[in-house]
Amino acid sequence: MLFARGAFISAPGFLNITEMSVLFFYVLFLIILLLYCGHSTSINQLKYSSMNKPLSDHSYQLVFADEFNTGSLDTSKWLPFYLPQWSSRKQSKPNYHFNSGCLYLDITEDQEPWCPEFNGRVKCSSVQTGVFSGPKGSEIGQHRFFHPAPIVREAQDPQHTYLMQYGYIEIRAKAIRSPWNVVALWMIGFEDEPQRSAELCIVEIKGWQAKEQEALIGYGIHRFNDPTLEEAFYENQYAIDVTDFHVYGADWKKDRVDFYIDGIKVRTILQSPAYPMQLMLGVYEIPDQQKGKARHTTPASFCIDYVRCYERKMERNLSGNITNYL
Repeated sequence: MLFARGAFISAPGFLNITEMSVLFFYVLFLIILLLYCGHSTSINQLKYSSMNKPLSDHSYQLVFADEFNTGSLDTSKWLPFYLPQWSSRKQSKPNYHFNSGCLYLDITEDQEPWCPEFNGRVKCSSVQTGVFSGPKGSEIGQHRFFHPAPIVREAQDPQHTYLMQYGYIEIRAKAIRSPWNVVALWMIGFEDEPQRSAELCIVEIKGWQAKEQEALIGYGIHRFNDPTLEEAFYENQYAIDVTDFHVYGADWKKDRVDFYIDGIKVRTILQSPAYPMQLMLGVYEIPDQQKGKARHTTPASFCIDYVRCYERKMERNLSGNITNYL
């Protein structure tokens, strides 16, 4: 008898019934083990590797950052409204405050919906780094996918504080655990051409999908009107408390996007938007989630410690030319 990895096998000759049974269960065990390791959804089961961290190769330089430690919103970096072409800058202005070096984007009880005509009772406090639209009465404008046929109600002169094409985007933030709030850092194409419309979502957390020690965390790509991309948005369960500070990142390259949570790579998507994109940072209140649930009497706040964007030195000239993009 030869001993091979825990199973006794006759040599030479055929296996008897007992030997075949032992071998069968051994192989079955290996298959189950491989499937389990290959489909782990808990971040505590993912092993950190310094080779995974995008900034470890020293090819990046910091080109956009806000540490939110001045006590006021830096309007040279952030435009204080949310897709104003579909309503107005006044209607879509955010509520926010600062505390202990953090920006808090707030949803308040007396806050009006940002775009009641096209988005119902949804409330939003959001800032962004670009805006573009066609003339009033047209259908030309950024991110028109929340409604079948929105119309520009307030024309916007093209404006941007920061656009990037390829690089590493990172946020450190606390999400909200509630039955009706969503927080997100995402990017959209500037959309001066209709096909430049994809969304690159660094992180999206729905409060009703968050528990004390685990949460569904969304990230990925929405193709929208970009014919070169496929839909690739994911929501996976991770064993973290999202109401604590965590770091969410995306390494956007020409041929793929790598997604990170607390420095751990959680997924690679083998496609990539190929045009400049702007940042969108916000908190939302979704009224459809409120049915049958008691309402909060205090504001819901999305706490952001920092947002940082790095670009590779070899690709900086590409994004540097974006200053003349309009």
